[in-house]
Amino acid sequence: MRASHADRERAVDVLKAGFAEGRLGQTEYEQRITRAYQAQTHSELQMLVADLPQGPVPQAQFQPRVPATFMPMPMQMPMPVHTNSSATGALVCGIMAPMTWGLTAIPAVILGHKARAEIRRTGERGDGQAIAGLVLGWLGIGAWALFFLVFVLLAAVN
Repeated sequence: MRASHADRERAVDVLKAGFAEGRLGQTEYEQRITRAYQAQTHSELQMLVADLPQGPVPQAQFQPRVPATFMPMPMQMPMPVHTNSSATGALVCGIMAPMTWGLTAIPAVILGHKARAEIRRTGERGDGQAIAGLVLGWLGIGAWALFFLVFVLLAAVN
């Protein structure tokens, strides 16, 4: 914001008071007075008197213009986000896989992949549940594969 003559005079008054109190030396005082009379904006004047007590002198209401891009986003009430039901199903099937001798491992893997695709598309929660169901499902399938491999090797040996 551009400074008026009255703004410059107020800044000069602050500089005079600072000089009278011994806060400024003679040469610095003269330099600042010269710069105060040449100042074009409030920010230039504020820089000249920022390190001096200003008493009852009104401050310029300088507020920098910040582009909206750099302003913080306004707080909004978050929309209620639900957990994906396929992700919950994948987790339950994955947890149940050891108790069902691996019968629920395949549904855990299928539901886990389905849930992750839905979560990416809709933004629902539950990605961790889907991943846990996938991991447990693949571990169950791997255990069955290992069991059959050992069974086939034992049958081939005998």
